[in-house]
Amino acid sequence: MSDIDKDIDGDLSRAGIPLAEMEAQETHREGSDRDHSQARSAADLEAVFDVPVQISAVLGHSRMHVSDLLRLAPGTVLKLDRKVGEAIDIYVNDRLVARGEVVLVEDKLGVTMTEIIKSDR
Repeated sequence: MSDIDKDIDGDLSRAGIPLAEMEAQETHREGSDRDHSQARSAADLEAVFDVPVQISAVLGHSRMHVSDLLRLAPGTVLKLDRKVGEAIDIYVNDRLVARGEVVLVEDKLGVTMTEIIKSDR
């Protein structure tokens, strides 16, 4: 704890505000922020609806020499580092955001999210 975090009497404070008062202000601010965010609607986000993002569903990885890569032909089977039924990684703009499963919808492949990855940021 730095000297800035302590006042002359040794009580915790930030910029001269007693800790109890500071916590009360933060609790009040969090409550009002929560009420304000609940009042928002999808219309408030309309500005970001047209922002392009790149989504990638990674089934697995494989290492090979360039010479082997050049010999690949349609129908070639590649061994990946994941097993059948294991979760796949879902990236948005090269950032891992979820894990999911491959599903078949009519005659097309799709991905269903089974786990959202929380960011440390």
